[in-house]
Amino acid sequence: MSTPLSVVIGAGGTGGHIYPGLALAEALRRADPDAVVSFVGTERGLETTLIPAAGYRLHTVDMIPFDPALGAKRFLLPAALVRSGAQCRSILRTQGARVAVGMGGYPSAPVILGARMAGLPSVIHESNAVPGRANQFAARLTPHVTVAFDGSRAHLTGGQDAETVGMPVAATLAALDRGALRAEARAAFAIPDGARVVLFNGGSLGAARLTAAATGLAASWRDRTDVHLLIKTGPAALAGTRQRLAEAGADRVARAVPYLDRMDLAYAVADLVVCRAGSATVAELATTGVPAVLVPYPHAPGDHQTHNARVLSDAGAAHLLPDGETTAERLATLVGPLLADPARLAVMGRAAGPGNHGRAADLLAAKVIRLATTP
Repeated sequence: MSTPLSVVIGAGGTGGHIYPGLALAEALRRADPDAVVSFVGTERGLETTLIPAAGYRLHTVDMIPFDPALGAKRFLLPAALVRSGAQCRSILRTQGARVAVGMGGYPSAPVILGARMAGLPSVIHESNAVPGRANQFAARLTPHVTVAFDGSRAHLTGGQDAETVGMPVAATLAALDRGALRAEARAAFAIPDGARVVLFNGGSLGAARLTAAATGLAASWRDRTDVHLLIKTGPAALAGTRQRLAEAGADRVARAVPYLDRMDLAYAVADLVVCRAGSATVAELATTGVPAVLVPYPHAPGDHQTHNARVLSDAGAAHLLPDGETTAERLATLVGPLLADPARLAVMGRAAGPGNHGRAADLLAAKVIRLATTP
């Protein structure tokens, strides 16, 4: 009896790296139901909850971010990387791994280094239009580089030979029929009849700027019956947001939730999304055809969220709104006319084009399996 395929995926820190890693894990199991997939992360990121909740084993290592803001602690990075790389080498051997995958984010770099130490093949996937520091380093350790967007090639060692596979998205989103799911989605979120829906999505942990602007917009629209705002706040801001909505008499037109565990329902219910521009979000919007107002996080390394957002804004599928201009008043002048023009929203939804994102997980899984099975 042959040994089951074992793959170790490095992904952590934020949902923008974890969710594509989970999509890849799903695709690997579709291609090989006996495959054993596990993850490497740290004790500090969202991986500690998201990965076990999805049913995968999480190994943790000691690693610090590739972040100049660490100050003097940045000088500890080489030693931390060597130590965590050795930990990953041990994990790869214990798991009987035949290939390692780095999905970006600082927990993934040690996985690629560990694979190099163990003599195993590895592949990285860069999700952003401008690569993060971890993948810029990891690209030097493997000839197998994949990207979500063509624009990131120029920033990676060996990028000229990188394969553009798109951004892995969950199977439920890759095959989403928004129209068919709309009635279920409206019931799930208790949307009033006839109301058009704006979804505010600040990313994995929410975004204070978006939540504040959404709360202010809800207060100014509190007497309207034709719109409804669905605000994902993140757990920490939930109670305060609900209190402010109630005090403003705006809880009739808005609902705050801590988390969205069914993004297929969220995208199906939304007529328009106001959100950050992480690479996973941009790919999901393109795949599902939801028009958007994108507010890039201004402190993202290399301003990569602005570059991500331009993929959709240049296509006419989204409006790009700078973080500093994202106020309730500005949103009212931008979002109001969009909601009043369903035909324009429909044109925006069709403009994105799904590209490879809907099949990216399967394309990346096929590459991983080829690496694992090639002598």
